[in-house]
Amino acid sequence: MGHVGRRSLTRYVSIVNDALLQLYHRLPPAARSVAASMRGLYLRGWRYGAETDRLVEEAHEREYWSPERWRAWREERLAYVLHRAATRVPYYREYWMAHRRKGGRASWELLKNWPILEKEPLRATPLAFVADDCDVRRMYHEHTSGSSGTWLSLWWSRSTVRAWYALFEQRWRRWYGVSRHDRWAILGGQSVVPLRQRTPPYWVWNAPLNQLYISCFHLVPESVPACLEALERYRIVYLLGYTSSLHALAQGALSSKSNGLRPLVAITNAEAVFDHQRAAIRKAFACPVRETYGMAEIVAAASECDSGSLHLWPEVGWIEAQERGEPVESGCVGDLICTGLFNADMPLVRYRVGDRGALSTPSESCECGRTLPIMASLEGRVDDVVYTADGRQLGCLDPVTDTDAQVREAQIIQEAIGVIRVRYVPAPGFLPEHRRAMAERLKALLGPVTVGLEEVDAIPRTSNGKFRGVISELSAEERKLLAARTTSSPIVGA
Repeated sequence: MGHVGRRSLTRYVSIVNDALLQLYHRLPPAARSVAASMRGLYLRGWRYGAETDRLVEEAHEREYWSPERWRAWREERLAYVLHRAATRVPYYREYWMAHRRKGGRASWELLKNWPILEKEPLRATPLAFVADDCDVRRMYHEHTSGSSGTWLSLWWSRSTVRAWYALFEQRWRRWYGVSRHDRWAILGGQSVVPLRQRTPPYWVWNAPLNQLYISCFHLVPESVPACLEALERYRIVYLLGYTSSLHALAQGALSSKSNGLRPLVAITNAEAVFDHQRAAIRKAFACPVRETYGMAEIVAAASECDSGSLHLWPEVGWIEAQERGEPVESGCVGDLICTGLFNADMPLVRYRVGDRGALSTPSESCECGRTLPIMASLEGRVDDVVYTADGRQLGCLDPVTDTDAQVREAQIIQEAIGVIRVRYVPAPGFLPEHRRAMAERLKALLGPVTVGLEEVDAIPRTSNGKFRGVISELSAEERKLLAARTTSSPIVGA
């Protein structure tokens, strides 16, 4: 199928999906659950099959491979992906042909010779990244939004989908003592309930996936009691969701004297986990909290083990950490540049995912006994950084959202150098001295800054329901000039 045919098909599917969503929102609640279950039946067919148990066991076995075996496997897989991308993927093939026409001699066989891929080309021409021997009509189309709220179109083969969900089954569920056969709840940004709805239910039941889907857009203090009651009524075994949504649910549970929900585990995704959020979720539900990391582009993934380490999934991607275009040492924070090893039908090479983090040394081990590499730290989005006048980059800022500050949640916005605005939702017991403490903490961290405090009823979410704790409104040029003032690579955490 040519580019024109592929684009026409994608446009048609988008129009149909929009029409179906409008029809879905007109349905009564019971009918919406029926529709969700029909969708769940379709997804179950894509995600799981006769090979699933074998794939799960193979994923388990690889967790104990020697470093030498992992290195050999990954280098062989990387060579295959680079060859396929350079010869069968239109976007990359055209790049290397143009490179040759200009007299370039760099070989595509070496990863360091490939350019950094930003999100915009992928967003503008997604089908140019699908190998030309693939028929997108027979592939799973994922239309998804990342942390920035901007949409991407992605395609996976059935074998890729099933191998991907086998990894989830092993390293999300089995690590935590649950399985896909258990009744679970997800708190996410899918539009399962009309945004205008102000009465329960704020959820739908997806029977084929044993899933209660709760709309994160409706997790306000007034609706949390109804959501907690639904979780108990549906006998939910474990929770999975955006960190901010799980935290909002936990705050409601802590203020409720009748909360009887006791899940086996609460699994966070899509957002970083602050210490105060982990503590509140653990206290509210009397269960462990496990952090996970991943993305629909399938170029990186990680999950937290019982020993508290965030283990990378080596099969998924080849990860580099860079600062201003140069590699950083192990343990130092940089922009994550990822090459997907998993989806060879839509390979993304040296893709800037928009997150920052630090990789551990290859020799670092974990008490859990697994040989999967460890992510030393995950600092969040590139844009979730505040720059100081002396060039420092402050990530994971958490000076106003801990329990001592008596706020439900807060968002720090850098409007200019030396100008910070804080949106905050006060909790019961919030006093004027707490406002002063917020400003003083920020000034202690950032230096001489002007701090404006804005009390709000709720913090706005992105279009897909994700929470951003820090927003930088500085221009790219301003950030570049500020970053050049310092030679240190790590982000300073609060």
